[in-house]
Amino acid sequence: MAIEETLERAEELIGYAFDDPTLLKKALTHPSAVEGHALEDSYERLEFLGDALLGAIVSAYLYQHHPEMDEGELTRAKTSLVSGEHLSDVADDLGLGPCIFLGESEHGTNNRGLRSALENVYEALCGALYLDGGRLVFERFVRRTVLAEPMLPDVFVETSPKSLLQEFAQQQLHLSPVYELVSRVGPPHSPTFTFEVRVGERTLGTGVGASKKEAEKAAAKMALDALQAEFED
Repeated sequence: MAIEETLERAEELIGYAFDDPTLLKKALTHPSAVEGHALEDSYERLEFLGDALLGAIVSAYLYQHHPEMDEGELTRAKTSLVSGEHLSDVADDLGLGPCIFLGESEHGTNNRGLRSALENVYEALCGALYLDGGRLVFERFVRRTVLAEPMLPDVFVETSPKSLLQEFAQQQLHLSPVYELVSRVGPPHSPTFTFEVRVGERTLGTGVGASKKEAEKAAAKMALDALQAEFED
């Protein structure tokens, strides 16, 4: 895609049109794409700003919405929400991977660093949204993505269906579940994912959700129910 098309696509995925498109371009630009250029041309400085802003809004959210948590629990929950793994999942679910501008050196590595880039781009987008649209625009984006119920890490779930299925399948069948993306449909800013989960050669569950994590959990719940029913008979 041309640069302009990529930026338009990213705006559709984010759900926001930038007044200053150069901020969006910087947020999507991996350092490998601007080697020898000014530091300002990549996402690194915006990533620094976004990281600080994200930490603040997540901390405030946890404090306001989880009065049952003590300081240690709040800290662990925040760490989980702003972890590289979680932010990468969120950016991946948004479909931002193809919008990242990578240099030739990174293309030659089969995108080994894409997971890290997705995390960095998400943080940089937080900084860019804050600078372009202000606090409310930035907060709406974070609440719709990192803090959306389907995307919350398992730290907020007493018992994860995926963990239970993994444990049950290994104990009873000595097998590990395998998840496969079947489809992604719907508008770019609000996709719907369908996942299947296999245990051995059998597909035991199908799940649909607004995020990959949600769809995988739904598939795991169906598969777990099916396996438990088998062993109860």
